[in-house]
Amino acid sequence: MTSPPRPTGSDPATRPSGAPDAAVEADLTDLARGIESDHRYRCDACGNVTRFDVVVTATTRRYHHFDLGGASRVEEEEILDQQLGSVTCRWCGRTDAIRVERAPVSPPEH
Repeated sequence: MTSPPRPTGSDPATRPSGAPDAAVEADLTDLARGIESDHRYRCDACGNVTRFDVVVTATTRRYHHFDLGGASRVEEEEILDQQLGSVTCRWCGRTDAIRVERAPVSPPEH
């Protein structure tokens, strides 16, 4: 099984030695908006807007409530830092055709 194609310019061998991959960094910054509630992802290769593998690394602070038997549940969670690693279309496996768009507004419920 082959891995999905990487975003254009993400191969270190194709950019100047030691140069940051500004295009991919900018793409990840833009793609980070996709995890916000008023945005969504769209794959321009296949049209998918519903299924994506999103890799996020997060640092959180959690309030764990332990009962006397030792079982716990998280009652509060605060995200202190969050970094988007990648977004891959679940339908076609592409990573280089993903973009962020505004989520459609749902009609008001009566």
